[in-house]
Amino acid sequence: MELRAILRDTHKKAKHYLNEGYIPAVLYGKGIENIHLAIPQKEFEDVFKKAGETSVINLIVEKGNKKETYPVLLYETQQHFITHKLIHVDFYQIQKGQKIKAHIPVEFVGKAPAVENLGGVLVKNITEIEVEAFPQDLPHNFVVDVSVLDVLESKIYIKDLNLPAGVKIFAAPETVVAAIIPSREEEIVAPTPEAISEIKIETEEKKAEEKEGRIAESQNEKTKE
Repeated sequence: MELRAILRDTHKKAKHYLNEGYIPAVLYGKGIENIHLAIPQKEFEDVFKKAGETSVINLIVEKGNKKETYPVLLYETQQHFITHKLIHVDFYQIQKGQKIKAHIPVEFVGKAPAVENLGGVLVKNITEIEVEAFPQDLPHNFVVDVSVLDVLESKIYIKDLNLPAGVKIFAAPETVVAAIIPSREEEIVAPTPEAISEIKIETEEKKAEEKEGRIAESQNEKTKE
C-alpha cells in the first residue's frame, strides 16, 4: 500500500493544513531526523481501513521535483476531542532487517453453542496481543472462532491460536483469550409465612418498647417539674 505525503512548513499552523484537506504528520525512526509532513485526509482514511496499525505502508514524500519512499508503520493517531476527526498522525520508519513490536488486534467470529444452548456467558479476555516479528511477517489480526466453545467452562488459550511463522507472542501459552462462564442470575426467594410472622412479632415488640420508653421519659420530666 502506498500513501502520498508532502513536506510541511513548520511555520504554518496545523489548522492551515486541516482546512486544506491535509492531516499534519511526523515521520521518525532510529537514526533519522524527524520529518514534518502533511498527508491527504481522504487518501489516509482509505489506506488506514486496509492497513490498520500492523501493515507496512510505502510513504511517498514529495520533496520538490524529487520523491523519496519510506517503508513505515502507522504508530499513533490523534483525534479532535469533539468532532473525532483526525488531526495528527505519527509514522515510524522501518529499518531493513529490524524486528518490531506491535499490538495485533483480536477478531472474534462465530457463535458459541454454549451461549445459545446452555445459557452461558461469553467472556472476551483479550482484545489485542503484543508480538514481535519482521514487518513482512506481522499478521493483520488474530481470528478467534468461538464456535468451538460448546460447553460451560470451556476456554480458548493463546496456545490454541494459529501463529504465523516468525512471530513471537509476548503472552503465556495458558493465557485465556475467551471463555464460557455460567450465568450468574440471582434467584429471588419469596419469604415463607413463618418468616412473615416472625417479622411481624419483632416489629410489634419494637413498637411496644419504644412506647414504654416515651412514657418513662414523660414521667421523668414531670418529676423534675
